[in-house]
Amino acid sequence: MSIRILPEGEIVKKAGEFYTPPLLFANPKNLYQRRAERLKKLAETSPFADYLLFASTLVDAQLKVLETQPLAKDTISKDNLPSEYPLDYKTWKRSPIWREFLTALLAEIKNTQDNPKAFEAIEWLEKASHSELETLADNLLAANYSQVPADRAIFIWAALSLYWVQLAQQIPHNANAETGDDLHMCPVCRSAPTSSVVHFGTSQGLRYLHCSLCESEWNLVRSKCSNCGESRDLNYWSLDQELAPVKAESCGSCGSYVKILYQERDPHVEAVADDLASLFLDAEMEAKDLSRSAINPFLFPNE
Repeated sequence: MSIRILPEGEIVKKAGEFYTPPLLFANPKNLYQRRAERLKKLAETSPFADYLLFASTLVDAQLKVLETQPLAKDTISKDNLPSEYPLDYKTWKRSPIWREFLTALLAEIKNTQDNPKAFEAIEWLEKASHSELETLADNLLAANYSQVPADRAIFIWAALSLYWVQLAQQIPHNANAETGDDLHMCPVCRSAPTSSVVHFGTSQGLRYLHCSLCESEWNLVRSKCSNCGESRDLNYWSLDQELAPVKAESCGSCGSYVKILYQERDPHVEAVADDLASLFLDAEMEAKDLSRSAINPFLFPNE
């Protein structure tokens, strides 16, 4: 299954034909508010409280920059916009405004943090040249994580994501599910997911992968591995209870895993926050020689 963005001329014609929306777009303000609140709540009982609170501070900063320095509404020309991966990080010519978002985020964090490690990264980024920042961004988007120190990566990604999530608001918001093999990458920007969420409400029981960059979500049936598409050897793991709201879905065919979050078991679960707070589950998966097929924007791997 692949997902194609419908041109504006097809939206009215196709809109009534869907039962399962193949693609969901974020409301950035609500997303940041909900994520920050969830991170703070999870920190109350987490051994990773300090880092979860730091992450909430960065999300609060994203919200403030969103509100005070929004991306211009006419940034995208919809003429000749590709229907597949319209905001492909590989081909999209990103605006230098993402660096303005980075500068604003760093200023916000400096006003609220006293973490020496964070300050060191912030000071380096503030002094970096435009070319240095663009090179770091290129490497980070291309998953060349060994080329980007982790303490700098989280700030760069926060700025890039703030840019991409606003771009995603300007493209047509109807899509069509088609046959194909590309299951794993976001159909909007081609980035990896952070986790998958089984929704409730109007999307009761439907599983969506949540993009780590543009924050869009795309539907994938629950009986398939999100990494390779196989369905023969899927297993589900949790640390404590059978009905845990956060589990790891592993695939014996490709040896990968991704977190799966169940809103029906906890309506407050959030794709990034709950994934970050469940690091002990990642440790258990790694002990089973399974590799993570997703990226959390607050925890980039060291290669």
